Amino acid sequence: MVSKKITDEYFMKCCLDLAENGLGKTYPNPIVGALIVHKNKIIGRGWHEKAGENHAEINAILDVRDKSLLSKSTMYINLEPCSHHGKTPPCVDTIKKFSIPKVVVGSIDPNPKVGGNGIKILQKSGCIIKYGILKKETDFANRRFITYHQKKRPYIILKWARTSDNFIAPLDEEKKSRKVFWITNDLSRKIVHKWRSQEAALLVGVQTIVNDNPRLTNRLSKGNNPLRLVFDPNNRTPPNSFIIEDKEPTIFFNKEKKMDIVNGKKYVIMNPFSLEKFFEFCYLNEIQSVIIEGGKKTLQKFIDSGYWDEARVFTSTKKLKNGIGSPNIYKSKSYSKNIDGDTLDFYFN
Repeated sequence: MVSKKITDEYFMKCCLDLAENGLGKTYPNPIVGALIVHKNKIIGRGWHEKAGENHAEINAILDVRDKSLLSKSTMYINLEPCSHHGKTPPCVDTIKKFSIPKVVVGSIDPNPKVGGNGIKILQKSGCIIKYGILKKETDFANRRFITYHQKKRPYIILKWARTSDNFIAPLDEEKKSRKVFWITNDLSRKIVHKWRSQEAALLVGVQTIVNDNPRLTNRLSKGNNPLRLVFDPNNRTPPNSFIIEDKEPTIFFNKEKKMDIVNGKKYVIMNPFSLEKFFEFCYLNEIQSVIIEGGKKTLQKFIDSGYWDEARVFTSTKKLKNGIGSPNIYKSKSYSKNIDGDTLDFYFN
């Protein structure tokens, strides 16, 4: 394949496109895409498909038919190649083995086990290194991984839907006499399920379970279900809830442990019951991202604390006239999309 624009930026964009194929499948590893380029032609490509399996660099090398060309080619990677032994050997060893003379990198790996060492090792071996290409874009692609390592907490995505008159749900007394009130359209709901498959975990407060009895799975989209997390300080989750009766792994955060692991459900004492303690648990358990789909109280708790990174807010054309008001985000939206009549606003903290 001959590139339309023969620049490092062009090839790095191709790496990012490849990397996105791994979103939601590589935790706790980052998403990475790699290219092998010889005389401005892509002769090998690959991405990290699943934790424990080959990294992107290895898959790209394996994709090259004529291995003799590797010693005359350039490798492009959106993230610095690893230099430590994990579930797979260091990628720098394989790059050195095939004498790839030049490597172009987007972001430096924030993992302290790497943190520039991959680049140093390759430079010492005589490899020409160029890094920082499309750094803003490559950092954004791995914002979950970078936030986890730099801030020692998961990347927090807030999500909610509101009516055009700024309500997120009917009042509790009205819910008892009506069917489920879907604010958004079918396409918007499918998008939310796809988002779930891309994140490590999904969090709600117990009141959402009590009111709506949700399944919190991504059944409308392909991919892994996120680990479900529930803030339930006083053990109020109804025993006949879907998330209790099914077999999907779920963690309940309580002030006082009620029971041990049963049917994939785990109960964790969090004392004090705080976001800081929650983040500590996530960091120790390598939970790199959490999408918050709770009610107003849970969402506002994250907003007011400042512990959020991204918000995705749907606004439909429907009206309620009365109900539970939407959270207040105190930020200007970054951009918007039209989703078959619904408006989707993105905010970044």
